Amino acid sequence: MGRIRVSTVIDAPPERVWDEVRHIERHVDWMADAVDLRFTSPQRSGVGTTFDCRTKVGPLRLTDRMEITEWRDTSVMGVRHVGLVTGTGRFTLTKAKGGRTRFTWQEKLRFPWWLGGPLGGLVGGRVLRRIWHGNLARLKSRVEAPA
Repeated sequence: MGRIRVSTVIDAPPERVWDEVRHIERHVDWMADAVDLRFTSPQRSGVGTTFDCRTKVGPLRLTDRMEITEWRDTSVMGVRHVGLVTGTGRFTLTKAKGGRTRFTWQEKLRFPWWLGGPLGGLVGGRVLRRIWHGNLARLKSRVEAPA
């Protein structure tokens, strides 16, 4: 299982960061590995929301099927991956000094045998960690940009 954790501090309060993150359809605007997203449930937010996100990492393209499993306004969004890659993910927003927000993204992913299984998780985790650091930098820029 690949375990990935990235974090950044954003110069905005959790409410402002959440205002960007809660719009799931906007994730493709700051996630370089997310090509597009299509909701598969009538709802667009909250626990039970389901969606397919087409992803691209190098030459590899997959559809990541996800379900929101946890939703606490201004603090937590959790997902379950139920496609070819399975596992769980979680965004956590915590207050930091000076009215800022620590944004942490954690994933526990299980890769199929044809992607190397546990070894694929180890290697894939390193690649995704690098990509997701960039994703958080883009999120930070979006949130900190003047309105």
